[in-house]
Amino acid sequence: MSGYILAIDQGTTSTRSMIFDQDMQIVGVAQQEFTQHFPDSGWVEHDAEEIWQSVLKTIDRAVAAADIKIGDVTAIGITNQRETVVVWDRETGKPVHHAIVWQDRRTARFCDELKARGLEPLFTEKTGLLLDPYFSGTKLSWLLKNVDGLKARADKGEICFGTVDSWLIYKLTGGKVHATDATNASRTLIYDISENRFDDELLKILEIPHAMLPEVKDCADDFGITETSVLGAAIPILGVAGDQQAAVIGNACFEPGMMKSTYGTGCFALLNTGSDRVTSSNRLLTTIAYRMNGKTTYALEGSIFIAGAAVQWLRDEMGFVKVASDTDALAMRADPNQRVYLVPAFTGLGAPHWDADARGAIFGLTRSSGPAEFARAVLESVAYQTNDLLEAMKKDWSGASDQTVLRVDGGMVASDWTMQRLADILDAPVDRPMILETTVLGAAWLAGSRAGLWPDQAGFAATWKRNRRFEPEMQSSERQQAIAGWQDCVSRCLTKR
Repeated sequence: MSGYILAIDQGTTSTRSMIFDQDMQIVGVAQQEFTQHFPDSGWVEHDAEEIWQSVLKTIDRAVAAADIKIGDVTAIGITNQRETVVVWDRETGKPVHHAIVWQDRRTARFCDELKARGLEPLFTEKTGLLLDPYFSGTKLSWLLKNVDGLKARADKGEICFGTVDSWLIYKLTGGKVHATDATNASRTLIYDISENRFDDELLKILEIPHAMLPEVKDCADDFGITETSVLGAAIPILGVAGDQQAAVIGNACFEPGMMKSTYGTGCFALLNTGSDRVTSSNRLLTTIAYRMNGKTTYALEGSIFIAGAAVQWLRDEMGFVKVASDTDALAMRADPNQRVYLVPAFTGLGAPHWDADARGAIFGLTRSSGPAEFARAVLESVAYQTNDLLEAMKKDWSGASDQTVLRVDGGMVASDWTMQRLADILDAPVDRPMILETTVLGAAWLAGSRAGLWPDQAGFAATWKRNRRFEPEMQSSERQQAIAGWQDCVSRCLTKR
């Protein structure tokens, strides 16, 4: 069966569109960065209209690069930055405010107030999440309280809320479909992941009207058909998953105990726990890994806010490298006798600390410290943070064993030095796949399998191939000393001890 799959990967700093052929090979790709808005300290916003235009432009360019027509596309899959809040007018389709990005910390005080009222256990019991500004619910609550007249209009059903996937589905279908999938819904702080529904009690606490919420579907499902006037063809949207869950799927981590970690702007590690909804005792998140045919698969997740973003900081703010890929070679030149640590808490610390007020710091500088030592500290910070997550997972669930192999993806995994250091610090094998674009591949597979163009779950898992396995080489004493130094530095940055 011939045909093509269009996968839209709407990320935090850029949008990509990719065309896959029937053999699951990428034949066309286009990418476009968009503006980051920082209206106040700790605030991060996007222009949802600019995001939409970037989607349209990259689709056109990807189709051209593949040398096909848009009508040759069989189905569309979407993956997206999670937790980012978009609110728009149901009739006009115009956003009523800039999108509030997952990195945004403006609701930190509100989260503290909810905790002081003793409400965090309730939210965690139902959603698997913690009361942190990271998640959508408090961001949406803030908008309803701070945009004039918005709450009244939302009560009347005039306003739509959605994460970025919902926004794109709405625009692609010409306003006919207001929907999301279970993975994105599970990150909103208002979705009961056991009952698989938005929760009335949590909605009441956050003063969010049910009328503005999207319909929740499986990851591989019918999300409507694109308006011909929008793309030039009527194409079914058949797959949707938040970016980190799409990476679980793209890495074929379908069996309990399998683990993936994505190294993009942030770092997100997910451990498949199957049908077991594991409650963390170490401040990890319990989330929906995917939902297929009405069956929910759960995961433990550790969220790190800053990974590749620290490399961007080296490039853009510090000026130590001209392109991000130069960081690898620079780190290799670092003095091995200097132990310099960077705690990249630029927007607070995520799991397992969850300290929104923590801020970044660098430790161990000497007169001879320079760009090479900074570069090594940046790359090593990713390994240390991942180790914190893996150790917490081992404590929470017996399925996370010392034999756990980490499957990795994202821009940073192209660096052999970083992946070797990751294996050394974890004291565990790290597998890099042949196809590094596993997030967008996961979205494409959801659509391709639903369309009958690509293999089923078992068939897809059989196609996963390893590019290289990185085995730990560091001596145990050196590893323990390095980790102890990291933990000491983190403790100095925490505001909540």
